[in-house]
Amino acid sequence: MTIYVGNLPYKATEDDLREVFAEYGGIKRVSVPADRETGRVRGFAFVEMMEDAQEDAAIEALDSAEWMGRQLRLNKAKPKGSE
Repeated sequence: MTIYVGNLPYKATEDDLREVFAEYGGIKRVSVPADRETGRVRGFAFVEMMEDAQEDAAIEALDSAEWMGRQLRLNKAKPKGSE
């Protein structure tokens, strides 16, 4: 499972996200997509943790939490191509 992190502050980095999510367990991967033309962060990220239970705990704790002046939106990421 992968966590979708929405409403992400534009100044947030992979290291920032690793620091926040490390509190909930081991992190496999963090991806912060950037615009191809401008290189600017697009305002969302994906975080994959070692265990589903850790991801569930992170979603429960951080969804709607304020971080860097923005209210985060977290949920389980949908597989690419599914609606």
